[in-house]
Amino acid sequence: MHGPISSLVVQVITDLSRSPWAEDGAQRSVLTIGAYDGVHRGHQAIIAAVRSQAAELGARSVVVTFDRHPASVVRPESAPKLLTDLDQKLELLEATGVDATVLVRFDQAQSSETPEAFVERVLVGCLGAQRIVVGEDFHFGRARSGNVALLRELGARHDFDVEPLQLIERGDGVDEPLSSTAIRRAMAGGQVELAASMLSRPFQARGEVVQGDQRGRLLGFPTANVEVPNVICLPADGVYAGWYLRPDGSRQACAINLGRRPTFYEHADSSLLEAHLLDFSGDLYGEAARVEFTNFLRSERKFDGIDALISQLKQDIEHARSVLGI
Repeated sequence: MHGPISSLVVQVITDLSRSPWAEDGAQRSVLTIGAYDGVHRGHQAIIAAVRSQAAELGARSVVVTFDRHPASVVRPESAPKLLTDLDQKLELLEATGVDATVLVRFDQAQSSETPEAFVERVLVGCLGAQRIVVGEDFHFGRARSGNVALLRELGARHDFDVEPLQLIERGDGVDEPLSSTAIRRAMAGGQVELAASMLSRPFQARGEVVQGDQRGRLLGFPTANVEVPNVICLPADGVYAGWYLRPDGSRQACAINLGRRPTFYEHADSSLLEAHLLDFSGDLYGEAARVEFTNFLRSERKFDGIDALISQLKQDIEHARSVLGI
């Protein structure tokens, strides 16, 4: 365990016998559990309920999550791309004001643990669960065999309550619960504004600025080439407006090109994220970049030649300035 309980606490649970939270008479917990990829508005509503109920009961508010998406272990061939990497997820969870985030290492052994064993070992044995708050469709444990009904059975045995919450709607008129899957679907369609409304913030991609082929500089539009890990979900190929966040906390407006640059490369293997920072000059190589996508401008397309491309890039930059209000 690291740091006081009033701040973000990250604990990789491996040896419960050494956890001070398992001591007799220790403060009990109101907790929730899940992958929490994206920490979207639905997740935030559950955590707000956890905090409120913990305050009423004089308990600790806790989020239990995992060091990787469980699907990456259980079904790696079809695991979803991530909306947040681990660092960002922990930052977002800390920002909710929850007393503690407990990080469980999810490996093959963890994937085979029964729901009953997980509840007894972690939620009761380590965290002293007094109440568990989850979405009404919650599943957990080996083969996702645990659910709200089982939690209630275990609660009667181990002296904790279960509070299932109704899932909130997307909020855009579509009759579908808000979920990480719905956000990924919006991203796949380039609908970054819709994704932002479900996340309660613009989608942010993180990565290192790496050396590119200098083509943007030769065209008169230098870009920061951001190498995003391939496990991260990116929007559809296209041109976007957004913001580039530097490690010193400053924000630079940018026009973002995400794609395979078909004007120059006929058969590129993967998409490249290039951010052209507006009204900026400087060396960004090696920098840990954070790029926020706020507005979709246009789809990627192949141009007849360099002049046509340059003309369109100028239009893209003016369009980005307009939507960003600069």
